[in-house]
Amino acid sequence: MITQNQAYKIMMAQTRLLGSEQVGLDTALNRVLVEDVCSDMDMPPFVKAAMDGYACRREDLANDLQIVEILKAGEAPRKSIGPNECAKIMTGGMVPEGADCVIIVEKTATLDANTVRFAAESTTDNICLIGEDIQVGDVVLLAGTRLRPQHVAMLASVGCVRPRVARKPRVGIIATGDELVEPDVKPDVSQIRSSNSHQLVAQLLNADAIPTYYGIARDTEESIDVTLKKAMLESDVVLLSGGVSMGDFDLVPGIMKANGLTILFDEIAIQPGKPTTFAVSDDTWCVGLPGNPVAAFTQFELLVKPFLYRLMGHDYCPANLRLPMARTHTRQRFARESWFPARITDAGTVQPCEYHGSAHIESLCEADCLGTMPAGIASLDEGTLVAIRIL
Repeated sequence: MITQNQAYKIMMAQTRLLGSEQVGLDTALNRVLVEDVCSDMDMPPFVKAAMDGYACRREDLANDLQIVEILKAGEAPRKSIGPNECAKIMTGGMVPEGADCVIIVEKTATLDANTVRFAAESTTDNICLIGEDIQVGDVVLLAGTRLRPQHVAMLASVGCVRPRVARKPRVGIIATGDELVEPDVKPDVSQIRSSNSHQLVAQLLNADAIPTYYGIARDTEESIDVTLKKAMLESDVVLLSGGVSMGDFDLVPGIMKANGLTILFDEIAIQPGKPTTFAVSDDTWCVGLPGNPVAAFTQFELLVKPFLYRLMGHDYCPANLRLPMARTHTRQRFARESWFPARITDAGTVQPCEYHGSAHIESLCEADCLGTMPAGIASLDEGTLVAIRIL
């Protein structure tokens, strides 16, 4: 049995870029750049005013200043600034030749319609110089960047209207189990609704992958085999939920092998998620997730999500914090590393959610983080710093 960290390293070592495509700015959000983006111009491209005020010569600050023109943003100056002259200028406006500072409106006194005086003891320049922020040719975004709104603004600023991004992974989802029915079916006495597959669809969409749900495969070799073959043919990654433990009808590992997949691990020293399985072929990656929903959710967040992002060339690094426990949290079995649903209180402490085990999906509904307990630790006392992973 391997550790969670070892499982992570094994999966990351199997990744490769799936390809790339160009997209428009309005569809670039959350996509991953596959090449550096450079600026095609200086920023600012001209000397500009940082504040509303009057552009003038610093040596004339003690004198009355005659207003020679009014400049709004986007308008080129028609006059240069000479002795005891100024131009009224708006934020972002182009500073006229001859001026070396902008005195803000609040630090001036109006003498008449065309004359102002500096009315303070000192002032900063309030000028942004050409290329002060970015110079032409500078790399502004690196390959591997997952594009957030501010990155899209940067792309627009440098004229990169068709960024080249990684292709999204196509991910097939298969639920397994005779006890499962779809959510629109009222379960019989021995049945339950299939929640994992729809949870995984939502998690995949949140990870910017392309999910395809292949339905419920029954606990027979033929049903699982037929469904897996179809999913492997049409997907980059296949996620199976259930059928990976040690029961008589846990058939998934054997069927993986029969379909040319090599299993790289099939047990992790983790709670929940011990029977998580990872297998590879020349064309497809396959992850067998536990059937219990909290376990499937947790292992997706810890392993599958970073794996998918690495397929897009991005190192996924969610916020990992250390915060004090709001109350003591104990467990009876402590041989394995453990992750538990929790929420962060207004006081900045970690409050474990009510949690009855890996089938208790409701425990995740109030959680905004996962807390962890190292192997061998039976209790986290109130006030103890605990490592958490923000969801």
